[in-house]
Amino acid sequence: MTRFVRWYGSGPLHLLALLASFALTGYAVVRLFDTQPLRVAVWFVGAAVLHDLVLLPLYSLADLPARSVLRHRATGGPAVPWINHLRVPAFLSGLLLLVWFPLVLRLASPYTRDTGLSDDVYLGRWLAITGVLFAGSAVLFALRLRRVRRAARTRRTPPAPEPGATP
Repeated sequence: MTRFVRWYGSGPLHLLALLASFALTGYAVVRLFDTQPLRVAVWFVGAAVLHDLVLLPLYSLADLPARSVLRHRATGGPAVPWINHLRVPAFLSGLLLLVWFPLVLRLASPYTRDTGLSDDVYLGRWLAITGVLFAGSAVLFALRLRRVRRAARTRRTPPAPEPGATP
């Protein structure tokens, strides 16, 4: 088993999950290409170009202020990696906005006419979900910071001498 982990880099369950995800993706691609191959190819190329030429520079630029603002902090305390506690909720919130932006920004004019449902609630719900994501990430960061500080404190305090022992 250690030889496999050394060769592959992770356990066999990870490899099985990876192979299953590739199989599911391959099945989806085959099914989509059977019905509308040109649209799927255009969508795939467009998504790759949009991501590489527009979105990647945007979220790389958005990461710079977060790093520069929090770069100048005290170095005496225990270090907990903090940047992903900002990146993950921001990414999930942005992904939700990307998927639902016509409804969040009330740009889907035929939505009410087609479904009979109002689009008034989407902005509030997206903001609430964003707040919960950032609050949950902050709580997780605080718990990790507390655990690291507690471990550092236990390493610093010397063990108490036994009663009756001579120093």
